[in-house]
Parts: sequence; C-alpha cells; structure tokens
Amino acid sequence: MSSATLGALRVEKAGPLATLQDVGRFGSRRLGMTQGGAADLHAFAWTNHLIGNRWDAAALEVVLGGLTLVAEQDTRLALGGADLQARVDDRPLTPWQAFTLSKGEQLVFGSPTSGVRAYLAVPGGFQGEPVLGSLSCVVREGLGGHDGQGRALAENERLTFSLTEQSRAEKTRAVPVDQRLDYRQPAILPLIPGAQIADFTGGSLFRAFNHAWQVDTRADRMGVRLTGPALRCRHQRMISEGIALGAVQVPPDGQPIVLLNDRQTIGGYPRLGTLTPLACARLAQCQPGEKVYFAATALTQAQEAYRLFRQAFS
Repeated sequence: MSSATLGALRVEKAGPLATLQDVGRFGSRRLGMTQGGAADLHAFAWTNHLIGNRWDAAALEVVLGGLTLVAEQDTRLALGGADLQARVDDRPLTPWQAFTLSKGEQLVFGSPTSGVRAYLAVPGGFQGEPVLGSLSCVVREGLGGHDGQGRALAENERLTFSLTEQSRAEKTRAVPVDQRLDYRQPAILPLIPGAQIADFTGGSLFRAFNHAWQVDTRADRMGVRLTGPALRCRHQRMISEGIALGAVQVPPDGQPIVLLNDRQTIGGYPRLGTLTPLACARLAQCQPGEKVYFAATALTQAQEAYRLFRQAFS
C-alpha cells in the first residue's frame, strides 16, 4: 500500500507499554513461539465492533496509560476496555465509544481508574507486516507489532492505517450495556478442572474454590500470580508438557500462576485446571491487590459461553 493511501497517528509520548495486537499467532508453538494476541479478548472484540471492523482486526493495546498520540489527519477511532482517563486535547473521553480525532489533536491516556488495558481501533485495523501469520507483538520473542520487531511503541514512531478504510467506515455501532464490564467489581473466573485436580488435597480444593485470591504485583502478559491460602498437591513437579491459555499452575509454594497470552509453550507444575478464554480476558483487567474467585465450570458450559460471545460478531 502506497504512503499516499495511508494515514497515521504519531507517538508523542510512549507510556509503559502500548503494543499492536490481533487475536494471536497460531500453529507456531511447535517452533517454541508463544500465542500472543489481545490479553482482554472481550474488550478487544467489542472495540473493533464499535467501528465496524472484523472482530479480529489489529488494534492498539494500551497498558496503564501514559500514552499520547497525535493525528496527522482527521481520523475515526474507537476506544474500549479500561478507563485510563483518556482525553482529546482537554475533553474527557470515556470508553466504549467511537469518536473523531481531528488533524493535530492529541489523544492522551492518563492513569487507570478501572481496569488495566484499553483498546484503540481504526477502521480496517492498524497496518503492519504479519510475522508467522499475525501482527501480535510479543516483546520477549521480538515478534510482530507495528514494525515486525516485537517492540512496544516508542516516541516519534507512527501507527499507520488505510485512508480508504477510513472513508468506508460504517455508521458507529454500540456496545450492549451488559457487555460494558465494571472492572472495579471482584472478578468471578470460570475454571475447567484439569487432569491433576484429584492430586490436590481435599482441603486445598475447598480453599481453591471458596476463598478470595489476590492479584499479585507480579502480573504481565505472560501470566498473573495470585496469593492466598497455600494449595498442596501430591506432585510438586511433572514432566513438562504443552500448556494452554489460562492454565492455572501451582508451584511448590502453593500460590497459583495463571498463564496468559505471552506464556511459555511448556510447563512442569501441576495444574488446578484452565480458565476459559473470557475468564482470562477478565483477569487481564485486574489491578494488583484486587480480589478474584475461581468458579468450577464444565467444558460444555465454557464452550457454549464462548460460542455465544463469538456469535455476537458474526
């Protein structure tokens, strides 16, 4: 695509972590490459919906704010997910809406008031060169993102998009009220029990599902540590095997680690089970110190919930 048909947002201030993400990189774990993709799939998909995009179009994931973008031309955008006190110049901008950023105006992300991750979408999605079939940025592996090198946005860089898609932008859609999650509420996380569930002691299983867990400061796109009552398993380690999104590993200290999009591809700790994709999305919006609860669910119930979620974007 020629530069004449591309629009851009210029990065005036980079913030702690703003990366380009789509739904992730699949079929490459045999190469040791992780999945990547939007950590909050729910907010990502609804943000794309706001502006008439496919559900999986590449959008910007802004973690903890601190980012300032400047429009190089009038630009249609959509904002969803966490409330990071966004402003257009001095005008407050709440999440779950589409808006126009006029040429020269600043879009400023402040500090989070609820949630951690906001998503910014443009018509047609942001541009980039796919790596192994995905634009998702994985910093640890140097893959994907706006420049294909796996880097977060830096000052004076540009995020590009199609001006043709801008001109074709559909009429703004809405996000149903019941899908605008209140990230300030305790998170109930559906968990599908795993193969080692019977190896945990009875007391540990009771505590796992009947006590609050607290999100630790050691939380990132790779995984989230939880603190609470110690869980005990008959096995402390196993032969390493492939691990899925949402796997809840329990190391010898008894404190669970939930693995998210940028997780390693194999692991050797026993697992309590696996969070559903939407539970992972909810956990990804929790700030350190927030309380979460595990809720056992059946595989068929999890599949039905995910089917209904995807159906909204068909």
